[in-house]
Amino acid sequence: MDKRDLEQLLSDVAGGAVTPADALTRIQTAPTADLGFAQLDLSRGVRQGAGEVVYGAGKTAEQITAIIKALRNAGQERILVTRLDAEKATRTSELLDNGIDLGYVPDAQLALVGGKPSPTGNGRIVVACAGTSDLPVAEEAALTAEFLGNRVGRLPDVGVAGLHRLLSHMDELNEAQVIVAVAGMEGALASVVGGLVSCPVIAVPTSVGYGASLGGVAALLSMLNSCASGVSVVNIDNGFGAGYQASLINHLSKRNGVDHR
Repeated sequence: MDKRDLEQLLSDVAGGAVTPADALTRIQTAPTADLGFAQLDLSRGVRQGAGEVVYGAGKTAEQITAIIKALRNAGQERILVTRLDAEKATRTSELLDNGIDLGYVPDAQLALVGGKPSPTGNGRIVVACAGTSDLPVAEEAALTAEFLGNRVGRLPDVGVAGLHRLLSHMDELNEAQVIVAVAGMEGALASVVGGLVSCPVIAVPTSVGYGASLGGVAALLSMLNSCASGVSVVNIDNGFGAGYQASLINHLSKRNGVDHR
């Protein structure tokens, strides 16, 4: 259960659709669920606004399935599973029952159990991607942001090797509330975008590149040393972290249900 679910539950109680006793039963869920191999944080959605996210790498399909079922039984209808390869996704989908749709997106290697909610953010997040090879990380960022209730625009293949491609989208960039800039190689896209717009820019270095790119370290160091103000940097290939942070920024004025603008 996240804050949106809790607000809806309280509204249903006020409207008479749910009895106070039923609501109390749903709210009085234990703060954790011990699965033996995992301790699930069941109150994270109420505390932080988004429920627990499942990192699929390193977990078996059986473990992922058990986690999804436990979270749903605790009232978390929407569950994001990241770093989920196709083989493991197929097995997880087979193990799920009760008509649960895994919602697997192979291009981003993630699953959107329960689908995406209606957007509630203040504005639009734009995910700009330097090259087609960076798309899996960019799509992880974009889908994470959409899963968290944001409108997201995508600008693929707008790297600095053809700067005119980026400049042709200045209207979209200027209208963005937050921009996620995803790039490998030398990682210059983030600095260029940061020098063109007034909104926060979240830079995501990717592991795309030849030998001296050092698996994304070159792009990471370039982004960390950006001379453009307003650029922050997440870890290599961490599209999820960028999408999550962008969502937090895009929901700031509506925090705790209060408009702070």
